[in-house]
Amino acid sequence: MKRGMSGYYVPCSTVGEICNAFVPNPLPPTPPLEITGTLKKIEDEALISLGRLDAISSLLPDPHLFLYTYVRKEAVLSSQIEGTQSTLTDLLIFERKGAPGVPREDVQEVSGYVKATDYALKAISENYPISIRLIKGVHRSLLEKGRGSSKDPGELKRTQNWVGGTRPGNAVFIPTPPNLVLECLGELEKYMNREQDASPLIKAALAHVQFETIHPFLDGNGRIGRLLITLILCADKALSQPLLYLSLYFKQHRKEYYDLLQQVRTEGDWEEWLQFFMLGVKETADLAVGTAKRLAAMFREDEERIRNSGRMAGSALRVHKAMQRGPVFSANEARNATGLSLPTANKTIQLLVKLGIAREITRQRRNRLFAYDRYLKILNEGTEPIK
Repeated sequence: MKRGMSGYYVPCSTVGEICNAFVPNPLPPTPPLEITGTLKKIEDEALISLGRLDAISSLLPDPHLFLYTYVRKEAVLSSQIEGTQSTLTDLLIFERKGAPGVPREDVQEVSGYVKATDYALKAISENYPISIRLIKGVHRSLLEKGRGSSKDPGELKRTQNWVGGTRPGNAVFIPTPPNLVLECLGELEKYMNREQDASPLIKAALAHVQFETIHPFLDGNGRIGRLLITLILCADKALSQPLLYLSLYFKQHRKEYYDLLQQVRTEGDWEEWLQFFMLGVKETADLAVGTAKRLAAMFREDEERIRNSGRMAGSALRVHKAMQRGPVFSANEARNATGLSLPTANKTIQLLVKLGIAREITRQRRNRLFAYDRYLKILNEGTEPIK
Protein backbone atom coordinates (compact mmCIF):
# COMPACT_ATOMS: atom_id res chain seq x y z
CA MET A 1 0.00 0.00 0.00
CA LYS A 2 1.53 3.28 -1.10
CA ARG A 3 0.72 5.98 1.45
CA GLY A 4 3.02 8.67 0.12
CA MET A 5 6.15 9.78 1.94
CA SER A 6 6.58 8.36 5.44
CA GLY A 7 8.20 11.56 6.63
CA TYR A 8 9.28 14.97 5.41
CA TYR A 9 12.38 16.79 4.23
CA VAL A 10 14.11 19.65 6.00
CA PRO A 11 16.93 21.74 4.52
CA CYS A 12 20.31 21.44 6.18
CA SER A 13 23.89 22.44 5.49
CA THR A 14 26.97 20.24 5.76
CA VAL A 15 30.52 20.38 4.36
CA GLY A 16 29.56 23.59 2.58
CA GLU A 17 26.54 22.13 0.74
CA ILE A 18 22.83 22.74 1.19
CA CYS A 19 20.85 19.47 1.14
CA ASN A 20 17.52 18.01 2.20
CA ALA A 21 17.53 15.62 5.15
CA PHE A 22 14.71 13.16 5.77
CA VAL A 23 12.75 13.12 9.05
CA PRO A 24 10.50 10.06 9.55
CA ASN A 25 6.98 10.30 10.93
CA PRO A 26 6.46 8.50 14.26
CA LEU A 27 5.41 4.84 14.21
CA PRO A 28 3.05 3.12 13.62
CA PRO A 29 2.32 4.06 9.99
CA THR A 30 -0.86 5.86 8.98
CA PRO A 31 -3.13 4.69 7.46
CA PRO A 32 -2.71 1.45 9.46
CA LEU A 33 -0.88 -1.54 8.03
CA GLU A 34 -2.84 -4.02 5.93
CA ILE A 35 -1.69 -7.44 7.19
CA THR A 36 -3.96 -9.55 4.99
CA GLY A 37 -3.78 -12.17 2.25
CA THR A 38 -0.31 -13.17 1.17
CA LEU A 39 1.41 -10.98 3.76
CA LYS A 40 -0.59 -12.54 6.61
CA LYS A 41 0.24 -16.03 5.33
CA ILE A 42 3.96 -15.18 5.16
CA GLU A 43 3.86 -13.69 8.67
CA ASP A 44 2.22 -16.87 10.04
CA GLU A 45 4.87 -19.03 8.34
CA ALA A 46 7.65 -16.81 9.72
CA LEU A 47 6.23 -17.12 13.25
CA ILE A 48 6.09 -20.93 12.93
CA SER A 49 9.74 -20.99 11.76
CA LEU A 50 10.67 -18.69 14.63
CA GLY A 51 9.00 -21.10 17.06
CA ARG A 52 11.02 -24.00 15.65
CA LEU A 53 14.18 -21.95 16.08
CA ASP A 54 13.27 -21.20 19.68
CA ALA A 55 13.01 -24.94 20.30
CA ILE A 56 16.57 -25.45 19.12
CA SER A 57 17.64 -26.55 22.61
CA SER A 58 16.03 -29.90 21.88
CA LEU A 59 18.32 -30.45 18.88
CA LEU A 60 21.72 -29.89 20.48
CA PRO A 61 23.32 -31.38 23.60
CA ASP A 62 24.27 -27.86 24.72
CA PRO A 63 22.56 -24.95 22.88
CA HIS A 64 24.93 -22.45 24.51
CA LEU A 65 27.79 -23.90 22.45
CA PHE A 66 25.84 -23.13 19.28
CA LEU A 67 24.86 -19.69 20.54
CA TYR A 68 28.48 -18.76 21.35
CA THR A 69 29.66 -19.42 17.81
CA TYR A 70 26.46 -18.28 16.08
CA VAL A 71 26.70 -14.82 17.67
CA ARG A 72 30.24 -14.62 16.31
CA LYS A 73 29.09 -15.64 12.84
CA GLU A 74 26.56 -12.80 12.95
CA ALA A 75 29.29 -10.38 14.06
CA VAL A 76 31.35 -11.35 11.00
CA LEU A 77 28.41 -11.00 8.59
CA SER A 78 27.09 -7.74 10.01
CA SER A 79 30.57 -6.21 9.90
CA GLN A 80 31.16 -7.46 6.34
CA ILE A 81 28.15 -5.42 5.19
CA GLU A 82 30.06 -2.39 6.50
CA GLY A 83 33.17 -3.35 4.52
CA THR A 84 35.34 -5.56 6.76
CA GLN A 85 37.09 -8.60 5.27
CA SER A 86 37.44 -10.83 8.35
CA THR A 87 36.25 -14.42 8.60
CA LEU A 88 34.84 -16.37 11.53
CA THR A 89 38.14 -18.23 11.91
CA ASP A 90 40.00 -14.88 12.01
CA LEU A 91 37.74 -13.74 14.85
CA LEU A 92 38.14 -16.93 16.88
CA ILE A 93 41.92 -16.70 16.57
CA PHE A 94 41.88 -12.98 17.44
CA GLU A 95 39.91 -13.67 20.62
CA ARG A 96 42.83 -15.86 21.65
CA LYS A 97 45.17 -12.83 21.89
CA GLY A 98 46.04 -12.00 18.34
CA ALA A 99 45.34 -12.89 14.75
CA PRO A 100 48.54 -13.15 12.72
CA GLY A 101 48.08 -12.65 9.00
CA VAL A 102 44.64 -11.02 9.14
CA PRO A 103 43.69 -7.29 9.03
CA ARG A 104 43.80 -6.36 12.71
CA GLU A 105 41.45 -3.37 12.45
CA ASP A 106 38.86 -5.51 10.68
CA VAL A 107 38.96 -8.21 13.36
CA GLN A 108 38.84 -5.60 16.13
CA GLU A 109 35.70 -4.22 14.52
CA VAL A 110 34.08 -7.65 14.48
CA SER A 111 35.17 -8.31 18.05
CA GLY A 112 33.53 -5.02 19.05
CA TYR A 113 30.25 -6.29 17.60
CA VAL A 114 30.46 -9.42 19.79
CA LYS A 115 31.07 -7.24 22.84
CA ALA A 116 28.17 -4.94 21.94
CA THR A 117 25.86 -7.93 21.43
CA ASP A 118 26.81 -9.40 24.80
CA TYR A 119 26.22 -6.01 26.47
CA ALA A 120 22.78 -5.64 24.89
CA LEU A 121 21.61 -9.18 25.56
CA LYS A 122 22.69 -9.02 29.20
CA ALA A 123 20.59 -5.86 29.63
CA ILE A 124 17.57 -7.49 27.96
CA SER A 125 17.93 -10.61 30.12
CA GLU A 126 17.80 -8.35 33.19
CA ASN A 127 14.55 -6.79 31.89
CA TYR A 128 15.98 -3.41 30.96
CA PRO A 129 13.76 -1.72 28.36
CA ILE A 130 15.09 -0.99 24.89
CA SER A 131 15.83 2.68 25.38
CA ILE A 132 17.98 5.47 24.01
CA ARG A 133 20.29 4.94 26.97
CA LEU A 134 20.69 1.23 26.16
CA ILE A 135 21.25 1.89 22.45
CA LYS A 136 23.95 4.44 23.28
CA GLY A 137 25.62 1.92 25.60
CA VAL A 138 25.57 -0.73 22.86
CA HIS A 139 27.09 1.80 20.46
CA ARG A 140 29.84 2.64 22.95
CA SER A 141 30.73 -1.05 23.23
CA LEU A 142 30.66 -1.47 19.45
CA LEU A 143 33.08 1.35 18.62
CA GLU A 144 35.29 1.37 21.71
CA LYS A 145 38.28 0.05 19.71
CA GLY A 146 39.27 0.00 16.06
CA ARG A 147 38.41 2.36 13.23
CA GLY A 148 35.19 3.66 14.77
CA SER A 149 36.79 4.78 18.04
CA SER A 150 37.18 8.33 16.68
CA LYS A 151 33.46 8.53 15.72
CA ASP A 152 32.07 9.51 19.15
CA PRO A 153 31.21 6.07 20.59
CA GLY A 154 28.03 6.22 22.65
CA GLU A 155 27.17 9.75 21.52
CA LEU A 156 24.43 10.87 19.15
CA LYS A 157 25.73 12.62 16.06
CA ARG A 158 26.40 16.35 16.27
CA THR A 159 27.13 16.81 12.57
CA GLN A 160 25.09 15.80 9.54
CA ASN A 161 25.92 12.44 7.95
CA TRP A 162 24.88 10.85 4.69
CA VAL A 163 24.58 7.38 3.18
CA GLY A 164 26.38 6.45 -0.05
CA GLY A 165 28.27 8.86 -2.28
CA THR A 166 31.31 10.97 -1.55
CA ARG A 167 29.42 14.11 -0.46
CA PRO A 168 25.84 15.20 0.26
CA GLY A 169 25.34 16.23 -3.36
CA ASN A 170 25.70 12.68 -4.69
CA ALA A 171 24.51 10.79 -1.59
CA VAL A 172 21.97 7.99 -1.87
CA PHE A 173 20.17 9.16 1.25
CA ILE A 174 20.54 11.97 3.81
CA PRO A 175 19.13 10.94 7.21
CA THR A 176 17.61 12.95 10.04
CA PRO A 177 19.58 16.10 11.01
CA PRO A 178 21.32 16.17 14.42
CA ASN A 179 18.94 18.67 16.03
CA LEU A 180 15.95 16.32 15.47
CA VAL A 181 17.61 12.98 16.28
CA LEU A 182 16.77 12.93 19.99
CA GLU A 183 13.10 13.72 19.32
CA CYS A 184 12.84 10.99 16.65
CA LEU A 185 14.62 8.41 18.83
CA GLY A 186 12.31 9.33 21.71
CA GLU A 187 9.28 8.51 19.55
CA LEU A 188 10.91 5.23 18.47
CA GLU A 189 11.61 4.33 22.11
CA LYS A 190 7.93 4.87 22.95
CA TYR A 191 6.86 2.67 20.06
CA MET A 192 9.21 -0.18 20.97
CA ASN A 193 8.08 -0.28 24.60
CA ARG A 194 4.34 0.18 24.36
CA GLU A 195 1.81 -2.64 24.31
CA GLN A 196 0.47 -3.19 20.82
CA ASP A 197 -1.60 -5.57 18.75
CA ALA A 198 1.11 -6.16 16.14
CA SER A 199 3.35 -9.21 16.43
CA PRO A 200 6.94 -8.78 17.66
CA LEU A 201 8.06 -9.50 14.08
CA ILE A 202 6.15 -6.49 12.75
CA LYS A 203 7.43 -4.32 15.58
CA ALA A 204 11.02 -5.39 14.84
CA ALA A 205 10.60 -4.84 11.09
CA LEU A 206 9.20 -1.33 11.52
CA ALA A 207 11.69 -0.33 14.21
CA HIS A 208 14.61 -1.45 12.05
CA VAL A 209 13.57 0.80 9.17
CA GLN A 210 12.93 3.71 11.53
CA PHE A 211 16.35 3.39 13.16
CA GLU A 212 18.13 3.13 9.80
CA THR A 213 16.23 6.21 8.59
CA ILE A 214 17.16 8.29 11.65
CA HIS A 215 20.81 7.09 11.44
CA PRO A 216 21.55 8.66 14.84
CA PHE A 217 25.31 7.98 15.05
CA LEU A 218 28.30 8.97 12.95
CA ASP A 219 29.25 5.31 12.48
CA GLY A 220 27.89 1.85 13.30
CA ASN A 221 24.23 2.57 12.49
CA GLY A 222 23.79 -0.49 10.27
CA ARG A 223 25.20 -2.90 12.84
CA ILE A 224 23.11 -1.42 15.67
CA GLY A 225 20.01 -1.44 13.47
CA ARG A 226 20.42 -5.12 12.62
CA LEU A 227 21.08 -6.03 16.25
CA LEU A 228 17.93 -4.13 17.25
CA ILE A 229 15.82 -6.76 15.44
CA THR A 230 17.11 -9.54 17.71
CA LEU A 231 16.82 -7.41 20.85
CA ILE A 232 13.14 -6.67 20.19
CA LEU A 233 12.34 -10.34 19.58
CA CYS A 234 14.10 -11.33 22.82
CA ALA A 235 12.56 -8.48 24.84
CA ASP A 236 9.07 -9.42 23.59
CA LYS A 237 9.68 -13.14 24.38
CA ALA A 238 9.35 -14.20 20.73
CA LEU A 239 12.78 -15.80 21.26
CA SER A 240 14.19 -17.16 24.50
CA GLN A 241 17.71 -17.23 23.04
CA PRO A 242 19.19 -14.64 20.63
CA LEU A 243 19.43 -16.97 17.64
CA LEU A 244 17.83 -14.98 14.81
CA TYR A 245 20.18 -12.76 12.82
CA LEU A 246 19.28 -11.42 9.38
CA SER A 247 22.66 -10.14 8.22
CA LEU A 248 23.27 -13.10 5.88
CA TYR A 249 19.84 -12.56 4.26
CA PHE A 250 20.45 -8.81 3.95
CA LYS A 251 23.94 -9.51 2.57
CA GLN A 252 22.58 -11.87 -0.07
CA HIS A 253 19.80 -9.43 -1.08
CA ARG A 254 21.64 -6.13 -0.58
CA LYS A 255 20.15 -4.20 -3.49
CA GLU A 256 16.57 -5.22 -2.74
CA TYR A 257 17.10 -4.44 0.94
CA TYR A 258 18.32 -0.89 0.32
CA ASP A 259 15.70 -0.27 -2.39
CA LEU A 260 12.88 -1.29 -0.06
CA LEU A 261 14.15 0.93 2.78
CA GLN A 262 14.06 3.86 0.39
CA GLN A 263 10.66 2.82 -0.96
CA VAL A 264 9.22 2.99 2.55
CA ARG A 265 10.55 6.53 2.91
CA THR A 266 9.44 7.88 -0.45
CA GLU A 267 6.19 5.92 -0.99
CA GLY A 268 5.17 4.66 2.44
CA ASP A 269 5.00 1.09 1.14
CA TRP A 270 5.50 -0.69 4.44
CA GLU A 271 3.75 -3.88 3.31
CA GLU A 272 6.30 -4.59 0.56
CA TRP A 273 9.10 -4.20 3.11
CA LEU A 274 7.27 -6.43 5.60
CA GLN A 275 6.90 -9.20 3.04
CA PHE A 276 10.64 -9.08 2.31
CA PHE A 277 11.42 -9.03 6.04
CA MET A 278 9.09 -11.93 6.92
CA LEU A 279 10.52 -14.07 4.12
CA GLY A 280 13.97 -13.30 5.53
CA VAL A 281 12.91 -14.36 9.03
CA LYS A 282 11.47 -17.64 7.74
CA GLU A 283 14.51 -18.38 5.55
CA THR A 284 17.00 -17.45 8.28
CA ALA A 285 15.21 -19.36 11.05
CA ASP A 286 14.88 -22.47 8.86
CA LEU A 287 18.57 -22.22 7.96
CA ALA A 288 19.57 -21.96 11.63
CA VAL A 289 17.47 -24.99 12.55
CA GLY A 290 19.01 -26.91 9.63
CA THR A 291 22.49 -25.91 10.78
CA ALA A 292 21.75 -27.08 14.32
CA LYS A 293 20.55 -30.45 13.03
CA ARG A 294 23.66 -30.84 10.87
CA LEU A 295 25.92 -30.00 13.79
CA ALA A 296 24.14 -32.41 16.11
CA ALA A 297 24.49 -35.17 13.50
CA MET A 298 28.14 -34.31 12.95
CA PHE A 299 28.90 -34.44 16.68
CA ARG A 300 27.30 -37.90 16.89
CA GLU A 301 29.19 -39.17 13.82
CA ASP A 302 32.53 -37.90 15.13
CA GLU A 303 31.88 -39.36 18.58
CA GLU A 304 31.22 -42.76 16.99
CA ARG A 305 34.45 -42.59 14.98
CA ILE A 306 36.38 -41.67 18.12
CA ARG A 307 34.84 -44.53 20.13
CA ASN A 308 36.15 -46.95 17.51
CA SER A 309 39.66 -45.41 17.42
CA GLY A 310 41.37 -47.64 20.00
CA ARG A 311 42.91 -47.22 23.42
CA MET A 312 42.99 -43.38 23.38
CA ALA A 313 39.27 -43.11 22.66
CA GLY A 314 38.40 -41.94 26.21
CA SER A 315 40.87 -39.04 26.12
CA ALA A 316 39.83 -38.16 22.57
CA LEU A 317 36.16 -37.96 23.57
CA ARG A 318 37.07 -35.50 26.32
CA VAL A 319 39.01 -33.29 23.89
CA HIS A 320 36.20 -33.57 21.34
CA LYS A 321 33.75 -32.24 23.92
CA ALA A 322 36.07 -29.30 24.58
CA MET A 323 36.32 -28.66 20.81
CA GLN A 324 32.56 -28.16 20.67
CA ARG A 325 32.91 -25.34 23.21
CA GLY A 326 35.85 -23.73 21.41
CA PRO A 327 36.46 -24.88 17.80
CA VAL A 328 39.86 -23.13 17.64
CA PHE A 329 42.21 -24.41 20.35
CA SER A 330 45.78 -25.21 21.39
CA ALA A 331 47.18 -28.26 23.18
CA ASN A 332 47.43 -26.22 26.40
CA GLU A 333 43.77 -25.24 26.14
CA ALA A 334 42.79 -28.85 25.51
CA ARG A 335 44.78 -29.85 28.59
CA ASN A 336 43.16 -27.17 30.75
CA ALA A 337 39.66 -28.02 29.52
CA THR A 338 39.98 -31.78 30.03
CA GLY A 339 42.41 -32.29 32.93
CA LEU A 340 44.65 -34.43 30.73
CA SER A 341 48.43 -34.09 30.94
CA LEU A 342 50.04 -32.01 28.18
CA PRO A 343 51.75 -35.04 26.53
CA THR A 344 48.42 -36.91 26.52
CA ALA A 345 46.58 -33.87 25.14
CA ASN A 346 49.16 -33.59 22.34
CA LYS A 347 48.87 -37.28 21.47
CA THR A 348 45.09 -37.08 21.54
CA ILE A 349 45.05 -34.07 19.21
CA GLN A 350 47.29 -35.92 16.78
CA LEU A 351 44.79 -38.79 16.81
CA LEU A 352 41.97 -36.35 16.04
CA VAL A 353 44.05 -34.88 13.19
CA LYS A 354 44.64 -38.39 11.83
CA LEU A 355 40.89 -39.06 11.98
CA GLY A 356 40.26 -35.86 10.00
CA ILE A 357 38.30 -34.26 12.85
CA ALA A 358 40.89 -31.63 13.83
CA ARG A 359 43.25 -29.67 11.58
CA GLU A 360 46.41 -27.69 12.39
CA ILE A 361 45.92 -24.12 11.09
CA THR A 362 49.06 -22.18 12.07
CA ARG A 363 51.78 -24.17 10.23
CA GLN A 364 54.40 -23.56 12.88
CA ARG A 365 56.35 -25.73 15.28
CA ARG A 366 55.47 -23.90 18.48
CA ASN A 367 52.22 -22.36 19.76
CA ARG A 368 50.27 -24.33 17.21
CA LEU A 369 46.52 -23.87 16.86
CA PHE A 370 44.02 -26.48 15.74
CA ALA A 371 40.48 -26.18 14.41
CA TYR A 372 37.43 -28.40 14.56
CA ASP A 373 37.36 -28.36 10.79
CA ARG A 374 33.89 -29.54 9.80
CA TYR A 375 32.28 -27.48 12.58
CA LEU A 376 33.88 -24.29 11.27
CA LYS A 377 33.12 -25.14 7.64
CA ILE A 378 29.42 -25.45 8.43
CA LEU A 379 29.34 -22.19 10.38
CA ASN A 380 31.47 -20.37 7.78
CA GLU A 381 28.91 -20.97 5.04
CA GLY A 382 27.87 -17.61 3.61
CA THR A 383 30.59 -15.64 5.43
CA GLU A 384 32.87 -15.15 2.44
CA PRO A 385 33.93 -11.47 2.42
CA ILE A 386 31.99 -9.18 0.09
CA LYS A 387 34.10 -8.28 -2.92
